[in-house]
Amino acid sequence: MLGTEAKILYLPAGFEVLAKGDYVHCARTNRRIPLAALRYWNVDRQEAYCDATIALEAKLDATKSDYE
Repeated sequence: MLGTEAKILYLPAGFEVLAKGDYVHCARTNRRIPLAALRYWNVDRQEAYCDATIALEAKLDATKSDYE
């Protein structure tokens, strides 16, 4: 069971746990991501993503908004 949400500082090659917890929320889907399964995030936006597809969608949306 995933009990408490962690507070994370996302870094280029990893992340630092600022407040202990079991999971973080995906920035796009709001799904809980267990820390052991956390593989995708954006350092600049400080967001976690539940999978590669969601991470790519977030990147494409951010890139698109840069040109609008």
